Amino acid sequence: MDFLDRVDEQKRFRRFLGLREGALACIYGRRRIGKSRLIEEVVAGRDNVVKFIAERSEAALQRSRLAADIALLVPGFADVSYDSWSVMFDRWQKDAPKGSVLVIDELPYLVERSPELPSVLQRIADGLRTSGKKMILSGSSQRMMQGLVLNEGEPLYGRAREIVKLEPIHFSWMKSAFPAMSAWERFCLYAILGGVPRYWESFQGDDDMWSVLRDQVFSPQGVFHDEPNYVLQDDLQDSVQATSVLSLVGRGVERLVEMAGRLQVPATALGRPMKRLMELGFVTREIPFGNDSKSNKKTLYRMSDSFLRFWYYFVLPNYSDVNFLSTKAEVAALQPAFRVFLGQAWERLVRDEIQRKPLPGFDARFRNAARWWGSGLDRKAMEIDIVAESLDGETLFVGEAKLSLSEAEAGHVLSELEAKAKQLPFARKYKNIVLRLFVAHDPPPTAISIDWCENDDMIF
Repeated sequence: MDFLDRVDEQKRFRRFLGLREGALACIYGRRRIGKSRLIEEVVAGRDNVVKFIAERSEAALQRSRLAADIALLVPGFADVSYDSWSVMFDRWQKDAPKGSVLVIDELPYLVERSPELPSVLQRIADGLRTSGKKMILSGSSQRMMQGLVLNEGEPLYGRAREIVKLEPIHFSWMKSAFPAMSAWERFCLYAILGGVPRYWESFQGDDDMWSVLRDQVFSPQGVFHDEPNYVLQDDLQDSVQATSVLSLVGRGVERLVEMAGRLQVPATALGRPMKRLMELGFVTREIPFGNDSKSNKKTLYRMSDSFLRFWYYFVLPNYSDVNFLSTKAEVAALQPAFRVFLGQAWERLVRDEIQRKPLPGFDARFRNAARWWGSGLDRKAMEIDIVAESLDGETLFVGEAKLSLSEAEAGHVLSELEAKAKQLPFARKYKNIVLRLFVAHDPPPTAISIDWCENDDMIF
């Protein structure tokens, strides 16, 4: 698959590599997000680069492998044995050509066996400027990488010229990756895979989404059959409670009290693991639009990672069935639940897009897009898919997201939405109220379609 997106990240790294003085850069993000591929792209064509991919092994073996890689740039570098990281990096800084770049991928594996390494790298980083050499540190352990470069108490704090957290690729790039698909088919695939390029690669050249899912995800021999264990191994391997909470959230348990009941622990015991999951970007906290963010009264928790959400939703319940999805009847039986899954994904995508670009025919930008649920002015319970406010605070946006609607149904839903908007307790404080329908599949003329989500031309 062609290298997609990462426009801003490439610009930042190329600017970093173009600096006259030496410097340090760091990049981190979940597994399979494309960190190594991005680094390959930005250093391509340079003949003064050493790229080292660390693995879990003893420190002496790690140093031996790194020395062999550096020897390709510095002849004779591997002819001696290095008994410490300090000695090795001192020699690299002394003997490597000016302008050379040392890339260390999966740095956390080195730190696991050598806790003193960050202090060594601090000293080396402090000397990079005058040496004219550059170092790029990369890692999949988000917790460790964040700590190393963003925690004030850590040796590398304040040393990095660039710090990049690699996020999932936006939905609009699906059109470039899967041009033969319809917008609806691309959305269905994105709802499962999210913006993780390694997953996208597995679906290249195959028209049948469910056959690939069967072979790559549901089958015990599939590359992604045990994906949560692979993705979470660096950050949650030591936390059974956090992985248990993640499993419950993935299966649709949204309230902390219910999670505590399932795990038979006090709700207060789950605050720390939940905070950890949110910091890593696997879980998001959801409160109704307009509610105080410090209040926990109506808090719900949702899975942020699309693929893990799909895995817990569909793979885990059928984990032991080695022949699951082997018949068309089984695929058909899965469709009602899959439509519910798609409906939730469509709502999230629309809420995200509303904050990224203007609505068709409307110049204003909106912020704080969220669901709203609670009692209206008439004291009746109701729920609205999307509520947001304009940047100037004068306009309230109220919307509904549906997978499909006929033109007649759209008129009825819009009338209901107008009635709901009038019942919102905070509606009267806004000068204007804007109503919109978002329909993913075969939208009526009055609704906003997937095409709007795919088109990034309107972004400021």
